[in-house]
Amino acid sequence: MSKWSETRLKDVAEIRFSNVDKKVNSVEVPVRLCNYMDVYSNGGYVTAELPFMEASATSAEAERFSVRMGDVIITKDSETPDDIGIPAVVVDDIPGLVCGYHLALIRPNREKIDPLYLAKQLGSKPTAIYFSKLANGSTRYGLSSSSIALTAIPLAPMPQQQRIAEILLTVDEAIEQTEALIAKQQQIKAGLMHDLFTRGVTPDGQLRPARAEAPHLYKESPLGWIPNGWKTELLDDIALRGSGHTPNRNQPAFWNGGIKWLSLADSWRLDRLYVSDTDKEISGLGIANSSAVLHPPGIVVLSRDAGIGKSAITTCSMAVSQHFMCWRCGPKLDNHFLYYWLQDHKREFENIATGTTIPTIGLRYFKRYRINVPDDIDEQKLIGEVLLSLDKTIFAEENQLAKLRAQKQGLMQDLLTGRVAVKVS
Repeated sequence: MSKWSETRLKDVAEIRFSNVDKKVNSVEVPVRLCNYMDVYSNGGYVTAELPFMEASATSAEAERFSVRMGDVIITKDSETPDDIGIPAVVVDDIPGLVCGYHLALIRPNREKIDPLYLAKQLGSKPTAIYFSKLANGSTRYGLSSSSIALTAIPLAPMPQQQRIAEILLTVDEAIEQTEALIAKQQQIKAGLMHDLFTRGVTPDGQLRPARAEAPHLYKESPLGWIPNGWKTELLDDIALRGSGHTPNRNQPAFWNGGIKWLSLADSWRLDRLYVSDTDKEISGLGIANSSAVLHPPGIVVLSRDAGIGKSAITTCSMAVSQHFMCWRCGPKLDNHFLYYWLQDHKREFENIATGTTIPTIGLRYFKRYRINVPDDIDEQKLIGEVLLSLDKTIFAEENQLAKLRAQKQGLMQDLLTGRVAVKVS
């Protein structure tokens, strides 16, 4: 770290704690307010495109807490001590913008420190650990002005600061572009699922014309208009439904026997199309001495309480707990078609759940559950293949996003400590 030094934040920046709230007072100056979530949720950058709320402030507050391009704003309060001091740098000139309550406005001395470099130092792991240790509170935590002022800042020479900022900005831009692409593809998927489950596809894989364009291709059903050649079926009539069970936890012989067992702890695994691993295992004795069933690969599982409406397809044999429903598909129903149908109706499951502590969907609901389905299994498979192809594209972008985020973390650890030197042209 030759030519590097360490300084305190107060020696390279001015720090102001805002007291401007969200209220509108007719005798005050109208302002746009930069709120907590504007800083916390936008990838470390405050831009002119954000939908800032309208508020008011006194003339003195509007002057003292006005936001300028190059300012760094951090969250000085949080519900947990390990999620505090989140920084964002202001990259645009935004007239009339004022820093709001629960935030600290930091104005760097640009002769000493680059604004983006400062924001990245404030977002580094050592600074996060420092903030978490000094955050005070019980139900809500806060950083004092002295804690923020005394934050240690590794200080590189200015040319290196600017180069480090450029490198990290480039990675952030790649992350933002990938996130935007994923969001767009998710929107396309949502719209496509709706079209596929209301219009179906022709044998060449193309959407049927909409009912408004070709009403003769459609008929009414208990679940709305569907294509001719489709019907509304009880799911129990075209797939074998199974519910789960938990073997006796006080019998060690029933557990850790190599049989994968999908439980409440695995709800997070249902965020992706397939589930292949579980947090816990049961034994053959656990199966034999309970209502648990060992299901073959390819069943469709649906969470009916925690993570309501999440679904997946299993890739290996496993049993499931009572927190899940599952269906074994066959010649009348393609499992990918069912999976995507359940995905498309996730909001319905969320709305039907009842209960206060843990909302749950009762078994009676699934006994009466109906879906619209093509008679032709090939059409079902085509619909599943179209959506599976789109999901593969989304998963590839999500994997790329994970790599970019890991790359960013590695670069921050290397560049912001001087562990790896940067060349300045």
